[in-house]
Parts: sequence; C-alpha cells; structure tokens
Amino acid sequence: MFAILKKEIQSFFASPIGYLVIALFLLLNGLFLWLFKGEFNILNYGFADLSSFFLLAPWILVFLIPAVTMRSFSDEKKQGTLELLLTKPISHLQIVLGKYFGAVVLIVLALIPTLLYVLTVYQLGKPVGNLDMGSTLGSYFGLLFLVAAYTAIGLFASTLSDNQIVAFISAVFLCFFFYIGFEGIADMTSSRFIDQLGMSSHYKSMSRGVLDTRDIIYFLSVTVLFLFFTVKRVNSEASKAIKWSMLAIVPATIFVLNAISTSVYSRFDLTSDKRYTLSDATLNIVKDADSPIVIDVFLEGEGFPSEFRRLQSETRQLLEEFSAYNSNISFKFLDPIEDDATRDRNIEQLNARGLTPMQVNVQENGKQSQAIIFPWALASYNGETVKIGLVKYKVNADQQELVTNSVQHLEYAIADGLGKLIHPKKRKVAVLKGNGEMPNQYIADFVTTLRDYYYIAPFTLDSVAVSPQKTASALNDYDLIIAAKPTEAFSEQEKFVLDQYTMQGGKSLWLIDAIAMEKDSLFNPEGKNVAIPRDLNLTDFFFKYGVRINPLLTSVKSQNIGRIALESGENESTRIQLFNWPYSPLGISATNHPISNNINLVKFDFANQIDTLKNDISKTILLKSDAPARLEGTPMEISLSFALQEPDSELFNKEAQNLAVLLEGEFTSVYHNRVKPLDLLETKDNSSPTKMIVIADGDVIKNDINRNGPLSLGFDKWTKESYGNKEFLLNAVNYLLDDDGLINIRSKEVKVAFLDQHKIADEKTKWQIINIALPLVLLGVFGVLFYYLRRKKYAKPA
Repeated sequence: MFAILKKEIQSFFASPIGYLVIALFLLLNGLFLWLFKGEFNILNYGFADLSSFFLLAPWILVFLIPAVTMRSFSDEKKQGTLELLLTKPISHLQIVLGKYFGAVVLIVLALIPTLLYVLTVYQLGKPVGNLDMGSTLGSYFGLLFLVAAYTAIGLFASTLSDNQIVAFISAVFLCFFFYIGFEGIADMTSSRFIDQLGMSSHYKSMSRGVLDTRDIIYFLSVTVLFLFFTVKRVNSEASKAIKWSMLAIVPATIFVLNAISTSVYSRFDLTSDKRYTLSDATLNIVKDADSPIVIDVFLEGEGFPSEFRRLQSETRQLLEEFSAYNSNISFKFLDPIEDDATRDRNIEQLNARGLTPMQVNVQENGKQSQAIIFPWALASYNGETVKIGLVKYKVNADQQELVTNSVQHLEYAIADGLGKLIHPKKRKVAVLKGNGEMPNQYIADFVTTLRDYYYIAPFTLDSVAVSPQKTASALNDYDLIIAAKPTEAFSEQEKFVLDQYTMQGGKSLWLIDAIAMEKDSLFNPEGKNVAIPRDLNLTDFFFKYGVRINPLLTSVKSQNIGRIALESGENESTRIQLFNWPYSPLGISATNHPISNNINLVKFDFANQIDTLKNDISKTILLKSDAPARLEGTPMEISLSFALQEPDSELFNKEAQNLAVLLEGEFTSVYHNRVKPLDLLETKDNSSPTKMIVIADGDVIKNDINRNGPLSLGFDKWTKESYGNKEFLLNAVNYLLDDDGLINIRSKEVKVAFLDQHKIADEKTKWQIINIALPLVLLGVFGVLFYYLRRKKYAKPA
C-alpha cells in the first residue's frame, strides 16, 4: 500500500499538470481572499478570522480534488496497467487505500501554504495576535474531513471511465451534489432529513470550530461508503464476483450508525470563548419545544457593511446551534425591502409590529453611503409570535462596538424570545400603590414589557390597618414587589408587612427618591426650584438590610451625563438646544454582573447616593455614576442656568457614587428584638434566602409621554437619545425571579476580533503579495528541489 502511495505522489509531481493544479488552487484562493473585492475578501471583511477562506475552500476543492484523483484508475485503465496491478500480491483494498491516501497527502500538501493566511491575520489583528487559534484549528479539522470525503468520491469517479475528462466531470458533479445538492432539494421540500444527507450542513458546523461527533461520523461514513464502492468497482474490473449481501450490509450499517449518532453524540467547541456552546439554561428552554418553532430573520439584504455581515453570520450560526439541539426549530433569512413593489408595504407592516429599521453607514471604494436594515427576528410557536431584537444599542458606540455588543447578546436575546413562547407565565409581580407611587402612565411601558414574562397586578397597602393578616397573606402570593418612586411615608404597620414579605422569601425592587425634586418643576418663569429631603420612613428599613439612601444629590462633571433641552435666542431666532445636565448622571455598569453587563448607559434624574453597611448580606454594586462627582446637601436651589454654566471643577472632588445595589442572602427582620406594630401569624426574624435591589432614583422607571401615549422607557423625547433603563430594569426583575439561570447568559463573554484597519491601509500591498505570490514561489521551490532530487536519484552513473 505504501509503495502505491509513494508512486502516486511521485507520478503527480513528475508531471507539470500536478504543479499547475496546485498553483491554480493557491492562485484562486489568493485572488479571492486578498485581491478581488467581494464577500470573500479578508481585508475588506474587517474581522480577524479565516471564515472567508473556509467558506471559499469547498468550492475550489470541488475542482481541485477531482483534478488530482481523475487519473488514479482511469489512466491505469487507459494504459492497460490496471490488469497488471491487479495481479500483484496485494489486496484490492490495499490498492484503493494506497491511491486514496496518496491523493489525500497531495491535497494536504496543497493546503499547507494556506497557513500563510493564518500568519497574516495573526499579524493584522488588533492587537497583534488577536486570532482565535482554537477556532482556526477546528476549522482546519473540518476542512480535512471534507477533503477526505471529496477524495473518496473522486477516486470512485475515476473507476467509472478510462477517460480522465469523464472521470473529472463525474467527480465534480458528485462532489457538487453531495455538498450543495441535498441542501437545494431540502429547501424545496422543507425536509431536514434530506438536508442532513448533504455535506454542507455538516461542514458549516465544523468550519466555525465546532467538532460534533455526528458530523465526524457523517464524513467518515461518506468516505468509507465511496471507498467501498471503489473496491467493488475494482473487483468488477478483476472479474471478481460481487457479493451482493456485502453490497447491502455495508451501506445499511453506515445508515444505522448515523441514525444512532443523532441520538448519542458529543460536541467540542474549540473556540476560545465557547461562543457556540449553548448554556444549560438555553438548552432547558430549547428541549421543551415539542412542536415546530419558525424563526424569520430580517437581517438579510445587499450592501451590508462588513460589521453587520458578521452579525448576520453569527446569528445564522447560533440559530444552527439551536436547530442542532432540537429539530423542531427552523429558521430562514428574509429581505423585507428586496422587492421594490412591496418595499413600502413591508416597511409599514414591520413598523406596526415594533420592528423599526436601522440606518447604517457603508464604506465602499472610499465613499460612504447609507443602507437600511431590519435587525429583528420573529419567532412563532403554536400560534403565538414574539419579536427578537438582534442589535444591542449603546450610547456613542460606533458600528464595530455595536456589533460586538450585539454578538455577545445574541444567545440571551434568542433564548429569551423562545422562552416567552415555550414556557407559559407563572410568576406574579405586584406593583405597590397607596404611598404616592408613580402614576400608571409613567410606568406603562415597563409594565407592558413585563407582561410578556409575568402576571402583573397593582397592590395597595391601605388595608393593612383594617385587616393586616389578610393583606400580608395576599402579598405573600406574589413572587416580587415593585415600589416605583413612592412619595408618601410608609406607616410602621405597612413596613412590618413588607418586612415579613421579605422574611418569607419574597423578592423586591425598590426605586426610591430620598429628595423631592422634579425636572418638570424647573420649567417655570424663574427656571428654578428647591430640592428638599423626602422622608419615606424607610431609613431604618433599609439600614437593617445593609444599605442607606442618603438625601444627597449626585451631580457629575463628565461626558457620561444626560442632556437637557432648553430654548435659546429671542423671538424668531428662538430654537431648542441641548446642554449637558450634571443632575442626570448616567449609570455605568460597576461589575460584570448579568443584570448590568453589556447594557446601554442608564439615565438617572436627581439621583441620590447609596452607602453599603456591614452585615451578613452579600452586596453587589450594579450601577455607579461616572467620576468626578459631587454630593450636594438639601435643601438647595436648582436652576436651569446650571446647564449654561461651566461647572467648577474644584467642587467635583468625589469618586464615582453608588446608584444601584443588589442585596442577596438571609435577611434579619427590621423588627427583630423590637415591639411588633401588628399581630401576624407565623412571623419570622430571619428570612429564607432571597434577593432585593435598591435604586437611588425613582425616575429610572419613568417613561416619557407624547400625545399618542407612553413612549419606550429609556427614550428621551426631547434629546431623541435612547438609554438602557428598560433593559436594566427588565434584567433586574428577571434576575430576581430567574430560577433556570437564563439571565446568567448575559455574563458570557463573546469576543469579536477585528483587523487593524490603519495597518491594512499602510501595508495592504505587502500582505497581498505575500499571500498571492509567496505560496506560488514556495510551490516553485518545491518543484525545483523535487526535480533535482529525482534526477539525482535516477541519473545514470558516469
């Protein structure tokens, strides 16, 4: 067998055709990947990975491998040497394997120069070395399995005719059909089974660095099957009787093995950040889908900038992971504005469903243009439909940062959307009323959003004085309470009921203003008002739990503050201008916690400051202001003129201030060792493990209103800026009530590696020459050395 392998390699490189085939392979790769403009160009793609190469390689190998294998048996048959070979003391299987491995080695030799691409991307990464080597290695493994299957098909095709051209065309057709043909049939028939018969779906998974035993078994099966057919063809050439039982047993065994592998399998995610390993929480959702889920993704179209092409591919790949775990999940990508005749109607319909378009910048040939995309998906299950946002917005983020945030957010966004469909609502949330809490119209958007996840109801504490036990029992039926900016003091009886709710393991979200001050109150003829402390009678309540909300205004001197819209000019020249407003600090994530990780900045208005106190409760600072900050005591006069003045830097001498705190653990009752204001059944002095979030501003939950009703929470109708208030609060509620750990997906770090565009601009020609010309030079050097050594070996002695 090894003699045949050696002979195959020597005969291939002894002919100029061999060098021409490999040179053509390297040249086509080099031109498409480094010179020609298009979706395969790595330099234009902008990302530090080789996904373009692994996407392009199967199409070039469709022609390269048949060119290598076409002469394996057809040439032997044409020259009449096959009969001689078959008489040698070697089995037909060894003959086939010798030729097969000879061809595989030749293809591997052709792939070795492509390692220059790895070196180039490694050097052009930002920073240098910003390349996922695990993913790249896994992708090469996938390519080798594809090479193995293609080669087996090509070898079989070479037994079909003594004409090399016929063998070449037959091999190209079979490789093409097995790679993409089944996928085309599956698209027409909507059959997942047929799709799994083709190589494309299996290779795509492996080409991104995920090794799945189902894919490995599939490629080995195709390889073994065609090698088996090749041996049978060689047997027929030797006039050896074909055992029809074996001809049926081997394919049947392969089929059974693949069927078993669909149920018993392992997956190995070689990517450095394990981006294609779905979390346990996600899998718990996906496995419960017992009927079809159809996901329509609208992130499709022409003229996408490279960043959004990456988001598109990451979305597709992640959905393939979902589909791989549950065959009931299917998806398709749609371009809603492709057809000019239906474009306007589609845009109108999508807008009506809340799927707003996004305008993105496109750089091409040094010119900048704009394109419209719809970064949304709609998932449907059992007659219900939910929308899934694919873009994760962030204030002042460029398109690269926007896509990085979005890719990191993808698994949570999709799993969260599917969770709404698959798992019915079961948790109950009470919105406290009766203590001057924020009116319904100002919390309408957040409450509407929560209704997708939980049952929501108002709950009034007024009846505590009359029927305390009934009120306490009714409150304990809820899993979470939300106190949205109360403005009237709580009685001791109300506090005791709330305390006992916590002792029973109830969760709570408190949005507290310790200072009475409203931005709207400044828009009067004088343009000013006085901020005064607000006594809610909750100081001892929170103090016992481990936090203190101080009646101090937090103002900030930095770029991370909100803006205020004011009129400037006089008479006809009056216009609205935006000014930095120091009393609107933007909350910045203080830790890599699921609640606050990878969210937009959160807008506060007249925020207070939170101190944490020592006790046994675990405390996590979720949001802080930027620094430098200033703490201002009350009462004090606030004037709109502050927006027009440059703040005195000397007054801003404080570090970043705590704005939101998460408390977790076993709480001690506020009324422990104190006289109880009420007689309740089953009172407790220590709670079961529970959670509480305290936010030092009630306006965080407040949505703006226009004449059409409530606006989206976090959207400022005057400045037209969007903040992360809704996402932060939704994450907070989900975390407090999350039993399956889905919210923890938000802590998963997914890194998107970019190329250094400045370095590319300066060194583009150098790297193009290296990747196009150097592989050909190396091939030429190899050819010269091979010719010299061969001539030296076979030269006649003088």
